[in-house]
Amino acid sequence: METLKSIGRRLLNAVLLILVVIILNFLLIHIAPGDPAEVIAGEMGGATEEMLASIRAAYGLDQPWYTQLYVYLVRAVRGDLGISFFYNTPVLDLILTRLWPTLLLASTALIMAIVGGTFLGVMTARKPDGFFSNIVTVLSLVGYSLPVFWSGLMIVILLASWFPIFPVNGMRDILLEGSWWEHTLDVAYHLVLPASTLAIIFLAQYSRLARASMLEVLESDYIRTARSKGLSEVSVVGKHALRNAVLPVVTIAGLQFGSLLSGAILVETVFNWPGIGTLAFDSILRRDFPTVLGILLFSSVMVIGANILTDIAYQFIDPRIDLADGRT
Repeated sequence: METLKSIGRRLLNAVLLILVVIILNFLLIHIAPGDPAEVIAGEMGGATEEMLASIRAAYGLDQPWYTQLYVYLVRAVRGDLGISFFYNTPVLDLILTRLWPTLLLASTALIMAIVGGTFLGVMTARKPDGFFSNIVTVLSLVGYSLPVFWSGLMIVILLASWFPIFPVNGMRDILLEGSWWEHTLDVAYHLVLPASTLAIIFLAQYSRLARASMLEVLESDYIRTARSKGLSEVSVVGKHALRNAVLPVVTIAGLQFGSLLSGAILVETVFNWPGIGTLAFDSILRRDFPTVLGILLFSSVMVIGANILTDIAYQFIDPRIDLADGRT
């Protein structure tokens, strides 16, 4: 019961936080330079004063900022994020159309980073002064230092020019005609490079974190006791040590979900992946304020939701942790 109350408090705090995020995003977007009416008129081929006035009236841009904010809040509560200035389509429909490619990319990269980083961290912790451990440490530092957009560009140049093994553009082959399974494999084939690019920097972080955590756990008394009982090394590491060593990795993975989404924007732009990142990039250039606000709202909801799910995941990994203690 206390756990349910704790989750309820977190959900209430999340709603209030989202409300604050909406207001701040709205104010920041509207004080940014540039007139969306001029951009829309430019797309139409002209920008007379009459046309600009008509566009501002049609989209409510002629109203005071506080009136626009009030209208936006009322509509957002109802699930109406407005109409895109550029696409002339409901923003919610645009985001939902682009949402699943971004979630596919981000979740694949996150799984690759967590599994690969934890595996490397555990393996290097067993022999921290070994050759393999030193190699992984150097590669982790290099991977952590590389900007994601630079590594993405280098991968595109390398594999597009020298070793054209994987596709470097788009999400699927538009000329492919086949079964559902063939289309799924085609998407997975296109996913390899962008997901790997996004996973590199996080894999480096998680391998270092898992290594440090595993080294600490392996020095614990209960691990010495398990070994003194004659348990195999696989049982000691996999059954007893790994569960506690992976907790910091899960924590950082949940807290870094926002960084994962921001990295996805850069990766999607480099690889022309048709997700929210590409939509955000194009909308910023076009001063498409409703779409930008909708994307920021969706991103905030996903980040806050990821943090709540991280807290809940703690209990499944370590039942000794109680959410009712008010930990955030």
